[in-house]
Amino acid sequence: MADTDRPNHIGGKEAPAASGATLPLIDPATGRAHGTAPLSGPEDVDAACRAAEEAFEGWSSTTPGHRQTALLRIADALERAAGPVADAEVADTGKPRALFLGDELPAIVDVLRYFAGAARNLPGAAAAEYTPGRTSMLRREPVGVCAQITPWNYPLMMAVWKIAPALAAGNTVVLKPSDTTPSSAVLLARLAAEHLPPGVLNVVCGDRDTGRALVAHPDVRLVAVTGSVRAGQEIAAAAAADLKRLHLELGGNAPVLIHADADLDDAVEQLSSLSFYNAGQDCTAATRILVDRRVHDSFLARFTERAAHRRPGAPDEERTDFGPLANAAQLASVRSLLEHLPGHAEIVAGGTAVDRPGYFHHATVVAGVRQEDEIVQREVFGPVVTVQPFTDEAEAVRLANGVPQGLAASVWTRDHDRAMRASRSLRTGIVWVNTHGTTVSEMPHGGVGHSGYGSDLSLAGLLDYTQVKHVML
Repeated sequence: MADTDRPNHIGGKEAPAASGATLPLIDPATGRAHGTAPLSGPEDVDAACRAAEEAFEGWSSTTPGHRQTALLRIADALERAAGPVADAEVADTGKPRALFLGDELPAIVDVLRYFAGAARNLPGAAAAEYTPGRTSMLRREPVGVCAQITPWNYPLMMAVWKIAPALAAGNTVVLKPSDTTPSSAVLLARLAAEHLPPGVLNVVCGDRDTGRALVAHPDVRLVAVTGSVRAGQEIAAAAAADLKRLHLELGGNAPVLIHADADLDDAVEQLSSLSFYNAGQDCTAATRILVDRRVHDSFLARFTERAAHRRPGAPDEERTDFGPLANAAQLASVRSLLEHLPGHAEIVAGGTAVDRPGYFHHATVVAGVRQEDEIVQREVFGPVVTVQPFTDEAEAVRLANGVPQGLAASVWTRDHDRAMRASRSLRTGIVWVNTHGTTVSEMPHGGVGHSGYGSDLSLAGLLDYTQVKHVML
């Protein structure tokens, strides 16, 4: 994708912002600008929403089979364009190219193919007579124009997690990608335009004010966002004015419960990779490791040793375990948390930024933390892991649940009954047992508390983009 070739996609046509304003795009692996994107204003947002509204009647009237075919063709197009898609994603994020091509892109394609099939399998109650002489039936119908706002940690993946179920259900979409990582969404819109009617999928690039204008637009009936808790709170307040439906996937702060009977070698092996994947910029990253006191010191020593060998690096470097933080502000946020640790906390691995251009940070392990510490209560969203001891199951669950977020958790034990007790007691939307971080298209991804509400992926994710109508004959 050429440096300046990141236009908005509105009503089937590509265009700059009406004002001509642009935003610079910064390569986080170098800290240097590598292109620009439109800084869209209310005029651009209005054009995109009107295009989506005009396209809604036709698209919502298509058969599920027709929508399935379109999504399958988009999936095939993404697969064929793997090279340019990777170029776009890596340029904006700095993440290792091989990991994007090997891990993320196949999963992205699978999500499109899953929802292509799910479009033809919406559940519904059988028609029945619940009162004499009247037959009742249920219709599941699309909501209308969906505004979708996606983050910078997994730009293309989060865009597809939002777009695929919305389109499968018969809605039309206006997507606003993160202001720092719009390139892959723009390319997706270009590929999808060959298989969708004009206006079904629109992309407007811009900043927070662009997002605010999109949320407030009267044609929008549902707002879906993946982002920070603060962003979710602001969007929820704005959407309330027009009673728009909301789908919020917000921050995480995942606890990892390691019991004394766990396979420590396996736990160290998996977590030393999963905790720092994507530089820890993952809502489900294994960031808070809680360890039974009886094995705490042994686990900490092994985990610290492995973490110290995790290597940050540029996208095409031969040995790179994770890339840079996404932008200068995020690096500054991580540095601030580490520089203001309380005296009882101890950095036992890493703890510093990498002395090179870009926004790289060493894999970091912090021990000796207490539950009330900011670094425990707040989502770090960087390559930083805290380790805390616990005495028994009850304390482990209390510490795990003792934060505002509730997206994901994992429990590590050989005891099946203990795993089941933890799965029931942990207040999160996802619980893994003896593993962490794996998602599949068929299972829901969503949280509770400050992690938001609504589900991505799975049939539950598809149903979130529908509304139910009772018809009585």
